[in-house]
Amino acid sequence: MKFIGVLSIVAGFGFMYTAFILYYRGSSIWKVLIRALDLVTIVVPPALPAVMGIGIFYAQRRLRQMSIYCISPTTINTCGAIDVVCFDKTGTLTEDGLDFYALRVVENAKIGENIVQISTNETCHNVVRAIATCHTLSKINNELHGDPLDVIMFEQTGYSLEEDDSESHESIESIQPILIRPPKDSTLPDCQIVKQFTFSSGLQRQSVIVTDEDSMKAYCKGSPEMIMSLCRPDTVPENFHDIVEEYSQHGYRLIAVAEKELPIGSEVQKTPRQSIECDLTLIGLVALENRLKPVTTEVIRKLNEANIRSVMVTGDNLLTALSVARECGIIVSNKTAYLIEHENGVVDKRGRTVLTIREKEEHHTTERLSKSVDLSKMSNKDCQFAISGSTFSVVTHEYPDLLDQLVSVCNVFARMAPEQKQLLVEHLQEVGQTVAMCGDGANDCAALKAAHAGISLSEAEASIAAPFTSKVADIRCVITLISEGRAALVTSYSAFLCMAGYSLTQFISILLLYWIATSYSQMQFLFIDIAIVTNLAFLSSQTKAHKGLASTPPPTSILSTSSMVSLFGQLAIGGIAQISVFCLITMQEWFVPFQPTHHDNDEDRKSLQGTAIFYVSLFHYIVLYFVFAAGPPYRAAITSNKAFLMSMITVTICCISIVVAYFNPIQYFLGCLYIPQEFRLIILFIASVTAVVSIGYDRCVDWISEKLREKIRQRRKGA
Repeated sequence: MKFIGVLSIVAGFGFMYTAFILYYRGSSIWKVLIRALDLVTIVVPPALPAVMGIGIFYAQRRLRQMSIYCISPTTINTCGAIDVVCFDKTGTLTEDGLDFYALRVVENAKIGENIVQISTNETCHNVVRAIATCHTLSKINNELHGDPLDVIMFEQTGYSLEEDDSESHESIESIQPILIRPPKDSTLPDCQIVKQFTFSSGLQRQSVIVTDEDSMKAYCKGSPEMIMSLCRPDTVPENFHDIVEEYSQHGYRLIAVAEKELPIGSEVQKTPRQSIECDLTLIGLVALENRLKPVTTEVIRKLNEANIRSVMVTGDNLLTALSVARECGIIVSNKTAYLIEHENGVVDKRGRTVLTIREKEEHHTTERLSKSVDLSKMSNKDCQFAISGSTFSVVTHEYPDLLDQLVSVCNVFARMAPEQKQLLVEHLQEVGQTVAMCGDGANDCAALKAAHAGISLSEAEASIAAPFTSKVADIRCVITLISEGRAALVTSYSAFLCMAGYSLTQFISILLLYWIATSYSQMQFLFIDIAIVTNLAFLSSQTKAHKGLASTPPPTSILSTSSMVSLFGQLAIGGIAQISVFCLITMQEWFVPFQPTHHDNDEDRKSLQGTAIFYVSLFHYIVLYFVFAAGPPYRAAITSNKAFLMSMITVTICCISIVVAYFNPIQYFLGCLYIPQEFRLIILFIASVTAVVSIGYDRCVDWISEKLREKIRQRRKGA
C-alpha cells in the first residue's frame, strides 16, 4: 500500500505536468483532462491487484494436485513467511494407531512384571475387565467405532461388545446398558456398562460404572499423574513414579487404571462425577507404543536446515513427548535438554510458585529458576527446553514477564489442554513469529484456528477450523505448503515489480511524447498491454516452487531495499534509452518535427519520436519480465517454465521483426511512421545494449544484496 501511495504521488506529478504542457501547447481543456487522466491509469494500472493474485491461484492449483485443499487462498502467501511450526504428536508426528506393549498389574500397592498377552492371563482379569469396559465404543454394522486408543486396548482384552436389548434392566436409568462379554473360554461373568463419564482432555480421564451379577464398580482410566492423584495413597506403589518415568523416557504412552467398589443400586445414575472419581484404588498401568510416521524425521530435518523452528505441542506425558521429540529431531541430539517444572506448595519471597530447571539426562541435577538462571540458560543456543501444561499455566499466571522468552526457547510443550495450545500459538505470534499449526484432532481446533496457517491432517472436526487440509495424513504437506507459500509470495512481489516497472517505463514514454503534444496510438497501447505485458505476466506466474527450502525466507515486504534499488535502477536504464532515441532522431537530416492537428485521433498522434520510443521500449518491457522473473532459491529456474520461455522468445522475435523488417500494413496498424533502415538498426543496437546493462545491473544488485544478508546473518550468529 505504501508503494501504491508513492505511485499515486508520481501520478499526481504527471497530472500537473500534463496539464501544464498540453495547455501551454494550445490543447483544449477537455483534451488536457483526458490525457492527464490517461497518465494516472498508466502509473497505477487497474490490473495490478489481479496480476498480484495470479501466483496464489497457481499455487492453490498445484496444492490441489498434491491433495492439499485450501479454503483461504490468501493464507498461501502467509505460508511463505513461516518461521515456527507447531506439531501435535499422536496422529501427526506418530502413527494414528498405537501398538499394545505391556500391562503392569498393581495389587496391594505393589506393581507386577510386564504382561504381554493379557487376554489369556488370569492373574490380571480385574484390570482386563476395566480396560474392556472403560470406553465409549459402540458397534455399527458389526464394527467397533470410537477412539482408536480405546479400540486397540479393547481388542487386546479378547472381550466382545453388544448392546443389551433385554427388558430385565428397566430399573437402570438414563442409558440402555452395553453388554460386555469375556472370551468364550473364560469363567468370568458378563458385565454391563450402566453409566459413562466421557473422556475430557481438561480432566485427563474417563470413567464408567459397571455392574454384574454380584457387584457394581466404577472404573477410571487416564494419565498416570491424574489417576494417581485420585487414588488412595496406600494403593499407589512407592516406585510408581519411577516406573512411569522409565517408560516415558523410552517414548511409551501410558494409561493408568483404577477402580472403586460401589453399592448395588440404580441411584448411581444421579451420582455426580466428582463423587465417583475419588478414593480410587490403583489396579494397573498400560504401556502403548506409538511409532513415528516414516516421513516425520526427514521433514523435521528439512525444517531444521531451513532454520524453521519445530515445536511439539501435545496432550501426552512430558517425558514421552521429550523422547519422541528427540527421536524425530525436534530436540537435537547435540544439545542438552532441560525440563522446566514447578514445585507445588513451594513459593518464593514474592509468593510465586517456585520454578526449577532439571537436566533430562541427569535427574539429580535441579536448579531453582531465578532471573539469573533464566537469562543464562534460557538464552543459551546449546540448550533446548520442555515444559508441561501445569507448569506453563504457572508461568502464564505468575511469571508473565518470562512468558515471551519461554515460548521462544521451548521446543516441547506436553500435557497441554486445547485452550493452552491456542494460548501458546497466540503468544508466539505476539513475539513476532509467523506460526503454522499442524494437527489432526478436535483438541487442536482452537490452535489451528489461531495460527497464521492451520494445517489439518483430518477431514473431521479439525478441517473446519484449518485453512488447509491434507488428504495425505503425514507432515510432508508442511514442506510443500512452505515451499508453495514462498513461491507464491515471490511471484506476487515479482508480478508487482514487473507491473510497476512496466507502468513507470510507459509513464516516462508518455511524458516525453506529451512534451511534443502527442502520445502512443491506441494500437500501440494495446500491443504493449496484451501481446507483451498480460501475456508474460500470466505465464511467468506459472513457474513452480523450488524443490528445496532455502535457509532464509524471502523478504516479507515489497519495499525491501534490494527490490527498490533494482526497480529504480531498471527505470533509470530504460529512461536513458528512451531519452537517447528521442534526442537522436531529432538530429537526423530526414527528421520532420511533429505538427499536432488537434483532432485527437490516431492519425493526429503519429510522430517519428513516438515511433522511435515505441520501438526501443518494447524490448525494455521484455527485459523487465526477464530480470524480475525470480528463480531459485524460492521458485524453479526460469528454464523450467517452458510456456513462459517460448512466449518470451516469440515476443522478442516479433518485436525485432517490427523494428527491423518494415511491413507497411503492420506499421500502419500500429500507428508507426517510416524510419530509415539505418536508424532502425541503431534503435535495435540501443535496445540490445540496454538489455545487457539491465541484466548485468540486476545480477550485481542480487550479488551485493546476498553479501549484505550474509554479513547480517554472521553478526546475528556472533551475537
